[in-house]
Amino acid sequence: MRITHSYILLKGLRFYAYHGVGTQETIVGNEFTIDLRLKVDLTAAAENDRLEDTVSYAEVFQAVEDEMKHPSRLLEHVAGRICERLFQDFPLVAEIELKLMKRNPPMGADIREAGVEMKCQRLPF
Repeated sequence: MRITHSYILLKGLRFYAYHGVGTQETIVGNEFTIDLRLKVDLTAAAENDRLEDTVSYAEVFQAVEDEMKHPSRLLEHVAGRICERLFQDFPLVAEIELKLMKRNPPMGADIREAGVEMKCQRLPF
């Protein structure tokens, strides 16, 4: 068998955090959701059944949770920090697709969510 594409997926991670431009957002906070798609070569893990050949979902969650605890004005900044952290902590991750959504943002509109989505590749050494 030849694996042509493989990904670690975490969908619907939920956090309460204090990101935003408005004063109320930094005091009261809001709910955020994150979806992640991490491109990882899973060939060895599929063959060997060893955790060291893959990326731990639990460790990824912990890294994202740590970054969400640090308030930022812009969701773009939060998303960028999360991607940098994941590349730093998980050398097997080659590419990241991240979607970060703020639920019911205070913008005077009838809107369920607003957010950012980015796709990042690890830079070569």
